[in-house]
Amino acid sequence: MVAQGFTVDLNKPLVFQVGHLGDAYEEWVHQPIITKESPRFFANGLLEFLTRTPWWAIPSVWVPVVGWLVSISANRGLPSPHLAATLVAGIFTWTLLEYSLHRFLFHMKPSGYWGNTLHYLIHGCHHKHPMDGLRLVFPPAATAILLVPLWSLVKLLVPFTYAPAFLGGGLLGYIMYDCTHYYLHHGKPLKGVSHSLKRYHMDHHFKVQDKGFGITSDFWDKIFGTLPPKSSKKIG
Repeated sequence: MVAQGFTVDLNKPLVFQVGHLGDAYEEWVHQPIITKESPRFFANGLLEFLTRTPWWAIPSVWVPVVGWLVSISANRGLPSPHLAATLVAGIFTWTLLEYSLHRFLFHMKPSGYWGNTLHYLIHGCHHKHPMDGLRLVFPPAATAILLVPLWSLVKLLVPFTYAPAFLGGGLLGYIMYDCTHYYLHHGKPLKGVSHSLKRYHMDHHFKVQDKGFGITSDFWDKIFGTLPPKSSKKIG
């Protein structure tokens, strides 16, 4: 935890401390602290509040938006079979975005004070405190901001009638991702697909952090050769 004499004080707000770790940040952030307590990020109360999101806020906020986007395409005359196919295409596109963001952005190698600080905010905090239930899902306000340029891109690439439903499918994929991610950390599946996914994701956290970037499936890890070694240990 020390770089040039600096030590992170876990009893003080963390975000503006971690940048001082320098090159030692990468090792520090991948030494997880297993507790369900939420560490303090900011001294400012409003900033602190904005970093904490209960899992149920994601479907509560975004499922109605998905329904609204689908209704727009339906009102533009998109037939039901095309509507369903467009939703599936949006979900599938999300799975690639999920993998790409996790591999290339969330697991980038940061450098410098602000690089470490930004990385800690977007993903490093999750590896340091993997059981923090209030920082497992993405805050809706931040998602809304990101949706603005994403919607502009979708309108450029997808035909007018299909575009809202396609974005709705992508957003539905995101909802499935965030809820699945929360469950993999806090649920206790004993068998089946959910147990396999939990074991797969726990291996990413605690064994091989540069492999296993898929959350809702291992499909893109298979395609791009980033599957982690198989684990036979039971996950509690």
